[in-house]
Amino acid sequence: MPDLVLFQPDIPGNTGTLLRLGACMGVHVHIIEPAGFRLDDKALKRSGMDYLETATLVRHTSWDDFETWRTEENRRLVLLTTRSKQNYLDFQFKTDDLLMFGRESSGVPDDVYSSVDEALTIPMQDGARSINVSLSAAMVLGEALRQIR
Repeated sequence: MPDLVLFQPDIPGNTGTLLRLGACMGVHVHIIEPAGFRLDDKALKRSGMDYLETATLVRHTSWDDFETWRTEENRRLVLLTTRSKQNYLDFQFKTDDLLMFGRESSGVPDDVYSSVDEALTIPMQDGARSINVSLSAAMVLGEALRQIR
């Protein structure tokens, strides 16, 4: 099953929503710290509701910690970003992919971008900046699950 990966998330409500999505879909949610909020934040609990108890949250204390784990697990890292031209609908997902989403405020830094195996985008109308990270993750995870099931 693919996993969701949040790189240093800024907004607890989005993270809570993604933990709820992970719980409902049976996927793990990884957080690469530091987050822009405490992981016991009330907003995180409010948006995740009682699903937080059934969600599988994997915390990585840093990008380096995550990369060490990923290398040991031999997992492909797929970044969703507005910086790519490759449409996520034209991509062949694999069962053990890690679907990574950057910070709501700034995406991922260049060194992280250059470390990913694939970079995909969700095509949008001209002039549109970005889609909310929770909605983006739901769209891409839905397509990945459609392909592998």
